[in-house]
Amino acid sequence: MELNGIKPADGAKHYKRRVGRGIGSGLGKTAGRGHKGQKSRAGGYHKVGFEGGQMPMQRRLPKRGFKSALLRFNAEVTLSALNQLEVSEINLLVLKQAGLVGELAKVVKIIKSGELTKAVKLSGIGATAAAKRAIESAGGFLA
Repeated sequence: MELNGIKPADGAKHYKRRVGRGIGSGLGKTAGRGHKGQKSRAGGYHKVGFEGGQMPMQRRLPKRGFKSALLRFNAEVTLSALNQLEVSEINLLVLKQAGLVGELAKVVKIIKSGELTKAVKLSGIGATAAAKRAIESAGGFLA
């Protein structure tokens, strides 16, 4: 294969449809727009979501809920995930390097899901009340 022999796959390229070029082309006169009406005219069209004057869907439905933009900076780690880590001193950087939390995470909280069998020292990380009891009963502590 040479550079001068490269060509696109069959059917990948096609000619642009040229409208309004005479009746022989099949796209002359009205150029495929039909007769009269808003859609036949240049610049004439409705805005997105317009339903002919009927109350649009986005206004008929109730407004519900709220999703905070700050949630993407929060992360949760389970006790069973902590148990699998090889280190005894755990902070945010260790959790990021282990892939337990995302790179964007700023606030991490330990939740009680699973068991913790080794003593770990947590610094700069929060924990639920039940998770804190489990960590302390395993011999670890939160700093």
